[in-house]
Amino acid sequence: MDLSRVTIGAGMHQIDAQVAATDEQRATGLMFRKQMPQHEGMLFIFERPSQQCFWMKNTLLPLSAAFVDDDGTVVNVEDMKPQTLDSHCSARPVRFVLEMNQGWFAKKGVKPGARLAGAPFRQK
Repeated sequence: MDLSRVTIGAGMHQIDAQVAATDEQRATGLMFRKQMPQHEGMLFIFERPSQQCFWMKNTLLPLSAAFVDDDGTVVNVEDMKPQTLDSHCSARPVRFVLEMNQGWFAKKGVKPGARLAGAPFRQK
């Protein structure tokens, strides 16, 4: 799938994120990929805030998901194991979910309350 990309700032770190904004793109996500560069991720964009839940069926990479408010504030971060049906959900309604290689957020000090920057987020 040919996806558009967006640059997201996380403090001094830059993320090159593929954008999954349609139902088909979100349903496919990062399934079946065998690798992803450390500075890359996938930003899932939903039409309206709601509780977002992700699972890892057919996903081969261990990932971490940051659930993000409209203004770019990280609500919660969940580590997800490959090829599982465990549900990982946002702590409150959000429109954005950013998936990175597992441990990326912890290594970079990006925790709940941190603010991501970039075109998709409305800065207050």
